[in-house]
Amino acid sequence: MTGADEYLLDTPVVRGFVARVRAAIAAAASPAAACEAIRPGFAALLEDPDWLPARFRAGDPDSGMGGGIGQWLLFRAGDRSLSLFALVVPPGAQTPVHDHLAWGLVGLYQGTQDEEIFSEAVEPVERRALVPGDFYALLPPRDDIHRVRTTSAETSVSIHLLTNDTGCVWRHAFDPETGAAQPFRSGYVNVACEED
Repeated sequence: MTGADEYLLDTPVVRGFVARVRAAIAAAASPAAACEAIRPGFAALLEDPDWLPARFRAGDPDSGMGGGIGQWLLFRAGDRSLSLFALVVPPGAQTPVHDHLAWGLVGLYQGTQDEEIFSEAVEPVERRALVPGDFYALLPPRDDIHRVRTTSAETSVSIHLLTNDTGCVWRHAFDPETGAAQPFRSGYVNVACEED
């Protein structure tokens, strides 16, 4: 699939960030090196309180993730090789245990979260408390399976920069008790996914 890039949040901040990310990916010898090169710009995005409008911080009662969780597409490459989106999780809500099938960076912009990381065998391996400004690299298969829960009284918003069209690709949701996987597509609040 090749088409025009989509900027659902078309601002100089987002365009500049995406341009720097693409340059870093093109110059990097590996996904880990690309993530390392992108880190300073991603940190600056998380620290800027003004770049993400309020409409992209709202939940979605009809979410593919359930619990009123909203996933807002901000940018998507025409070839679907890169996406930037905001994941909005209301207080007390949590995502299903899920994978991403992509590498990139994920960081907390607003609120607080508890993240549980699972092994490929869907066994809990780590739990961490996240505050605004915290971020980490996803480099599958390590750390690709997780779930997050908002622990603050305010809605949490995390920013994801991943190397696929995360909301529209078919991924996996996992039963944390049995490890059973089922097809999962989270979707976006503001853009429909093409039917398969």
